[in-house]
Amino acid sequence: MPARTPAPPANRPDRVAALTGVRTLLVTGAGGAGRTSAAAATAAAAARDGSRTLLLTAAGTSALDPLLPPAGRDALPAPASGLPQPYAVDGADDLYVARTDPAASFRAGTLDLQERIGSLLGMLGAAPLDPEELTALPGAEALAMLRALREARGPQAAWDLVVVDLPPVADAIRLLALPEQLRRYLRRLLPADRQAARALRPVLAQLAGVPMPAEWAYEAAARADGELAAVQAVVDAPDTAAVVVVEPDAAADATLRTARTGFALYGHRLAAVVANRVLPTGSADPFLAGLSGHQQDVLKVLADQCATDGVPLVECAHLGRAPHAGDDTPAVPVALPEPGHPEPAPQRPAEPWTVEDRLAGDGHFVWTLPLPGAAREGLDLVRRGDELVVDAGGFRRIVPLPSALRRCTVAGAALREGSLAVRFTPDPEVWPR
Repeated sequence: MPARTPAPPANRPDRVAALTGVRTLLVTGAGGAGRTSAAAATAAAAARDGSRTLLLTAAGTSALDPLLPPAGRDALPAPASGLPQPYAVDGADDLYVARTDPAASFRAGTLDLQERIGSLLGMLGAAPLDPEELTALPGAEALAMLRALREARGPQAAWDLVVVDLPPVADAIRLLALPEQLRRYLRRLLPADRQAARALRPVLAQLAGVPMPAEWAYEAAARADGELAAVQAVVDAPDTAAVVVVEPDAAADATLRTARTGFALYGHRLAAVVANRVLPTGSADPFLAGLSGHQQDVLKVLADQCATDGVPLVECAHLGRAPHAGDDTPAVPVALPEPGHPEPAPQRPAEPWTVEDRLAGDGHFVWTLPLPGAAREGLDLVRRGDELVVDAGGFRRIVPLPSALRRCTVAGAALREGSLAVRFTPDPEVWPR
């Protein structure tokens, strides 16, 4: 089947402007839709344009190597033990690749923790674990990717663009939400007033009758919070954006809706959608014509979702075979500033959730939460103290309430046109007269 760019319908543009203001591009999508191919092609295209680019991936050699020129032998120094070591790619100047190693990352993190709490283990009579007996546990892949992303965007990194090959949509959104969630757990387990608790620890231990957390626990929590904060800063940065890769099939609509809802719930920026493996139109073969017609129907639905969010839809032709280096593989255009002409640093947009004061006319406040793609099924709200627990699209986020709403009660909620409007009425017992 010849590879060609399909002619777009009248309601879709035939050109997509390059993404600007992006320094970290997160590539996710449907399983098997070509996420790794899109990430590799985007990284290679950016490198050809003169940007020093790092492709960060968990893909194995068999999946990644056919997409890139032969890897060079000279590797850059590894920034730290257990972190992936970037290597240069022959035939592609300014292109580097780093593969995460969950097992090595898990061993390094575990041995580091074991060394820092060695005195405690000695008091308990516990024998230290040897590196050879450590195997990666479930969740090690996500932690390895987050550690690598933190280092790739750390103060010592010199990349113009980092392209991250993430897992499928649902797993990718949960991975990106992990730093915020883990930091919240740490704050609950060791709250902000722990400094006072540290000074009173012996007294509290006698009164409570149970041992209080030791000094190493506070130090470990502070260090973990700092590392998680660094990852969260990268994920939440204004120059970080996400791309969703789908095939125009029966599952594409649901996949994109899930991505839109999840990214909006956690405040991430969706920059583009890639429709991969689009068949040519006008085929004389009835079977291919039927498949192509179905794809065009799906593309119209995807285009409508993208138009609602103001997100470009990039269509990439079906190659008729597995992609390899040098092919016209799906690449998302990313425009970086020319050397010596840096763009102004983009500002982090304000939290999109807004509070509207309707006390004078209706007697309540309205808190609007944009949730594009969300459906009433699976949507739930729970007020918990000064927080609101929001479940949408299979994801959950716990959001602190603005100060004015903390003195209110939830009076109702409605989902209309991709936005969730929550009504709050003043609580007469705490609201100032």
